[in-house]
Amino acid sequence: MADEELHETDSNDQKNLQAEASAESVETTDAAATDTAAADTTADATATDDEDFGVNMEEVQAVLNATADKATLTPQMQRMMSRQAENTKRVEETIKGTKSNPRWFVPLFCFFMIIGLIWCVVYYLSPSGSWPIPNIGAWNLAIGFALIMVGFLMTMGWR
Repeated sequence: MADEELHETDSNDQKNLQAEASAESVETTDAAATDTAAADTTADATATDDEDFGVNMEEVQAVLNATADKATLTPQMQRMMSRQAENTKRVEETIKGTKSNPRWFVPLFCFFMIIGLIWCVVYYLSPSGSWPIPNIGAWNLAIGFALIMVGFLMTMGWR
């Protein structure tokens, strides 16, 4: 019951607001038609201000490239220049803190996976499973899969 009353009140209020808004728009169009000559002259002046936003784009580029003289800049531009320097410093520190693996790491884990695969294939293709190590039988498969798993486990440490 309370929800129904709330919805009815909201819809009635919305209809009243729409009626008021349409009445105001009619009044503003009448006023705008009478002031078109005055609006044309002020529109040209504000258009150039809007395009520049009161900031010279060459100054902004100089700030971003850190080639501007801080003494001649506005306080907003000085803050922007200091934020840019802080961001650059933070990125450089992040890059320096990044660790990477030695060059031999990737070839080593690829080697383990390939040797393990070759070990298993040789066992399957040898007559009566006598290769690569004779007299241990199916343990050759365990050795091959262990080599493959060592390679896969090493991939988790790859950066």
